[in-house]
Amino acid sequence: MSEELGRVRQMWHLLEPLHAVLYYAPEAFEEAAVLGYRTDERWPSYFAWRAAPLGAVDAERVAETFYSFSPQMVREHIPAAWSVASPDAVVAARTKAVDRAYRALFGEQVTGPEITEAAALARRVAEAADVTGRPLAEANATLPWPDEPHAALWHAATVLREHRGDGHIAALAEAGLDPVESLVSFAGIGAARPEVFESRAWSGEEWNAAGGRLVKRGLLEEDGTATEEGRALRTEVERRTDEQAAAPWRVLGEGERERLVELLGPLWVAAIGSGLLPSETTLGIGKV
Repeated sequence: MSEELGRVRQMWHLLEPLHAVLYYAPEAFEEAAVLGYRTDERWPSYFAWRAAPLGAVDAERVAETFYSFSPQMVREHIPAAWSVASPDAVVAARTKAVDRAYRALFGEQVTGPEITEAAALARRVAEAADVTGRPLAEANATLPWPDEPHAALWHAATVLREHRGDGHIAALAEAGLDPVESLVSFAGIGAARPEVFESRAWSGEEWNAAGGRLVKRGLLEEDGTATEEGRALRTEVERRTDEQAAAPWRVLGEGERERLVELLGPLWVAAIGSGLLPSETTLGIGKV
């Protein structure tokens, strides 16, 4: 991995937890409940929060843009989510949810100069991102920027993580990995335990069929572990993902990037240390 791509990956590792707080913070569940969403599990609000910038789209569009979720799971939540609250109402509520969650997590730091500085730097990067052909990034990038610096930081993190995610899906497609194959192959290199990927709700039959296809391609062993060729393909997918995420970061000078790392560090520690976020996810952060 080149030095530049290593820095791109470092920034993803730092920003991803700051974005993901929305899906786990109690304040976010409270705001979702106000809108009328069930909060006994996280998925009703997750699909609403994440898909709302796209507008009142159908299940096919969400399955396409989220990629790794079973279409059946998506249909359980979309388009039903829009009968609970409009996408505009959801977007407004998620800004309020992030505001409350960040205040609870970061305390006095929220009004400090460090978050203001971090937000300004991250916003420059997010605004430099070419979102053409990247539907989730484009949908978020076209939303108005929040006035409060901590909310703007979350918005920048969200644009950049969706920009990266859209690029990752393109890299998976280039590698010939369909949605369930992308998860099976990722489990095969040990990115997370297979049980973690069950959250995407593919049936056992679908999972096993995908594994069989990957075995035939020489990418997977019969026991579900990746072959040397399978590991090489996943490495290439990650390299292509990093490459496609790199361009906006070039708007910052080396010193500015190092300063942003310094500013984000305490926030990352607070988010990870909060206990809100799962220790193992389908993203494979820290393992790939």
